[in-house]
Amino acid sequence: MTRGLEPTEETDGRITVRLLRDAGENRVIRCGSYEAAIEIVRERADAVAAAKIVDRDGDVVFTSAEMDVDAWERDWERQKRHLSVSVDERECPYDDRACFADDPCVRCELDAMQARYRGT
Repeated sequence: MTRGLEPTEETDGRITVRLLRDAGENRVIRCGSYEAAIEIVRERADAVAAAKIVDRDGDVVFTSAEMDVDAWERDWERQKRHLSVSVDERECPYDDRACFADDPCVRCELDAMQARYRGT
């Protein structure tokens, strides 16, 4: 009996830079921020056929074959300022990186509902 389908890909929720080569091995570098990813692309884009920045959802948000990294960074900064979302930082008791004050994780949301139900 089979256990069902296994995931074909796993992610740790980090931004990645993919360095693609015409010959040789491609490389994936995990980054903690877009700023770090942009710096890696700046440093290594000339040595590879293409460099890509992949977001936390697995979507390619930048490809050096289509755009200059400096132009993309300016656009990214402009969009970030345009959003100008102020998110209060908070410590998730469950260490969930996707838990924010305005968008709590499922466990924190359940805790809040239970607290409201109890009247505390």
